[in-house]
Amino acid sequence: MNSAVTKILEVEQSQISYEYYEKFVQSQIMSDSKGEERDKKEGQIKKGNKHIFVKDITYILDGKYCGNLIILRDITKIKDSEIQLKELKYSLDMIEDILDYAYEGIVLVDGNGKIVKMNYEKLLGIKEEDALGKKVQDVIENTRMHIVAKTGKKEIHYVQKIQGHDMITNRIPIIRDGKVIGAVGTVLFKDAAEVKDLAKDLAVLEKRINGYKGEIERLQETKYSFDSIITQNPKMEYLKKIGRKAAESNSTVLITGESGTGKEMFAHSIHKASYRKYESFLPINCAAIPRELLESELFGYEQGAFTGAKKGGKPGKFELANGGTIFLDEIGSMPLEMQAKLLRVLEDKEVERVGGTDKISLDIRIIAATNENLDEEIKNGRFREDLFYRLNVISIDIPPLRYRREDIPLLAESIFKKLLKELRLRDIILSKEVVEILSKYNWPGNVRELRNVLERALNLCSEGVIYPKHISEHIIEKTKYCIIKKEPLTLKDRIQETEIKAIRAAIVASGGNKTLAAKKLGIHRTALYKKIEKYKLMDSI
Repeated sequence: MNSAVTKILEVEQSQISYEYYEKFVQSQIMSDSKGEERDKKEGQIKKGNKHIFVKDITYILDGKYCGNLIILRDITKIKDSEIQLKELKYSLDMIEDILDYAYEGIVLVDGNGKIVKMNYEKLLGIKEEDALGKKVQDVIENTRMHIVAKTGKKEIHYVQKIQGHDMITNRIPIIRDGKVIGAVGTVLFKDAAEVKDLAKDLAVLEKRINGYKGEIERLQETKYSFDSIITQNPKMEYLKKIGRKAAESNSTVLITGESGTGKEMFAHSIHKASYRKYESFLPINCAAIPRELLESELFGYEQGAFTGAKKGGKPGKFELANGGTIFLDEIGSMPLEMQAKLLRVLEDKEVERVGGTDKISLDIRIIAATNENLDEEIKNGRFREDLFYRLNVISIDIPPLRYRREDIPLLAESIFKKLLKELRLRDIILSKEVVEILSKYNWPGNVRELRNVLERALNLCSEGVIYPKHISEHIIEKTKYCIIKKEPLTLKDRIQETEIKAIRAAIVASGGNKTLAAKKLGIHRTALYKKIEKYKLMDSI
């Protein structure tokens, strides 16, 4: 054994003299029956990380078997290269498959616009071997690939007419070391009509998604948060703090206040600030459901519970709101017999369907609201005292609008902006006189009435400014005393008032363009700016 073999096998010469060959090289190519004549054999073995080529030659002298000559060669580098080549070929095959299926067609050109690779056979019936080496413009009609290969400017989503079809194509330059060496073109859609069909499909999908979003929003049903409650009244700010604290707990909340003060808004806000905000919020108007249907609506019913009951039964609102919040509005209108059943549900935290025997466990938050005086209702025997105490764990009594007049201008402005958006109107403002009238009125209908008054005024207005004449007559009459109480206007005051109205109207009619407004007023732009500054109108126009 020479030194090359000892190096391959990584052994010393002294270790291998007069030892069995198989001890160092485990090979299947040697014959088990020594001395038998045979042809030379060869093969490959692996020893550690090495790949070794082995050739076994029978040594015969004068027709007599003398032994074997074994030749070993380290082919590790060659073998590794073969493996890498196989992996590279596999990767290239994968890329080719991707390109074949990712696009309707693909073409690759060199810097001179000659075709290097093309897959247009399915699209145009042109075989790759017939196109290789040819100028791309001689093979594909209306192509710009040769231009892109020269200019280096990509062209995305271009319409290219090929064989009578408007195809959507991309042409992208290939740049190496700042030099354009070719370009690749792909056909995304073989007919522009496919894009229209895809757009229709996407529109249908978007509509369906919006439907699902609407369904989720309907189930959650929370329109408002505490940020939606606009106020600068100290008591209202305090009530917002109480509401946020209530949102952190699971206790029942009783919201009281006149009709239109925003009880439901508080209920929405508490739910949205609580850990239940991703679960359903179900509002129920106890006064709007007939008393004979109230129990089945709230608690559900089993099949055959009564005439007309749906097959399979129906879950009640408490079941549907399980995990979330149920808002019982107008709780004071609930019949006494239902009050007893509601009390049982609140205490046991479980519900039983009408006509059923199984108990359904509930994990639910109860928020109740009423515009009635429950103390009086209890005295008159129309409301259960024990239910009142069960509901009135956290109480929020919302003051009417007449007790927080400082909020009226803020609310009027906020509601007015929302109405402009809802009615798709713009460039309309509230005059100071109207804001003053609104602030003097007592608002028996509270915020709900304020919204109605402003909506009516917008529908009647055609001048760009809401004036007192657009406000309901009964409101003007109710506030007349407060307005007339002022000292009569002097001539100077009347001129000033007229100028302010004229300036505001002109700016609104000019879309905010003061140069055009000055022209409409018949004065110089500088004079207009002086009057705006004089009357302090910058913040209100």
